[in-house]
Amino acid sequence: MPKVKTAMMKAAMAGLYHSGAHRLLAPYTQGVGLIFTLHHVRPAPRAPQPFAPNRILEVTPEFLAGVLDQVAAAGLDVVTLDEAAGRLESGSDARFVCFTFDDGYRDNFEYAYPLFKARDLPFTLYVPTRYPDGHGELWWDALEEAIATATHEIAVRRDGEMWRLPTASLADKERSYEQVYWWLREIDEETQRRAVRALAEDNGIDLGAECRKQVMPWDDIRTMAADPRVTIGAHTKDHYAIAKLREVEAMDQMVGSADRIEKELGTRPAHFAYPYGDPGSAGPRDFALAAKAGFKTAVTTRKGMLFSDHKAHLTALPRVSLNGDYQSLTYTALYLSGAPFALWNGFQQVDAA
Repeated sequence: MPKVKTAMMKAAMAGLYHSGAHRLLAPYTQGVGLIFTLHHVRPAPRAPQPFAPNRILEVTPEFLAGVLDQVAAAGLDVVTLDEAAGRLESGSDARFVCFTFDDGYRDNFEYAYPLFKARDLPFTLYVPTRYPDGHGELWWDALEEAIATATHEIAVRRDGEMWRLPTASLADKERSYEQVYWWLREIDEETQRRAVRALAEDNGIDLGAECRKQVMPWDDIRTMAADPRVTIGAHTKDHYAIAKLREVEAMDQMVGSADRIEKELGTRPAHFAYPYGDPGSAGPRDFALAAKAGFKTAVTTRKGMLFSDHKAHLTALPRVSLNGDYQSLTYTALYLSGAPFALWNGFQQVDAA
């Protein structure tokens, strides 16, 4: 089903692009700017694996370089989040783009940072503060690894019983991943993490080692933070979906992550990203809590452009994902027009519900 959905989306966007409708819509849909979301930036593997559900979280350095060049050719300013917030509040109509990276992966330091440094462009890195200590639980990767290596079936502890799903074929693996992934996304965070730890233990996966392998340590983050082009933002302590937490827990995740960043870097972060960031993971209560926690802006993963009315919703800002399945400048040309998101959102400019 994900492959079918992706194929349908690509076909729809190709039709939108080749019809030229996005250019006609742009004056009404492009807004004043947009915020891009990225995770991994690393070279494509020499031998791509057929089962790789998390490849949507990675783009190549070459693609990112192409996007940066495309943004420059389109005449948009690449700005910091501070500048973006200032432009929204002042009513400026000078169009801009922000680039944001979630989770603090090592490849951001190795491959993304040099691209921005060479062009003298700013970007933001959102850090879940237990990750640089090696205590992050990258459960989506652990789930992928467990299913990839299971030859016949995967067993998941669910509600006190073993939930067995087939993994014999590629189609089996993809279906089983989707079923377990969305079950984990729907349950409460404590139960989710217990289930993931059990899954990792049952399949010989060291969650801490995987975190240390993938995520940069504080020393690398300090190096980046010393560069005025780089803004370090908070992303909770444990990468929990804020909407699933009680208010006191949510505030602890938000404020605690800001406290830790201030301790490590000497500067308190003014910007925050909600983990996952979809409507089920962050909503109006959480937007208000981010403001109460002292953040100037907070970003979601709700798809959309920035409009002047977002000045009243700075802790509920939409973002546009640079997705590994859509690494084409044709798609990013559409993104810059705002047309796909206007159609997706029914031409509603601000969604803070």
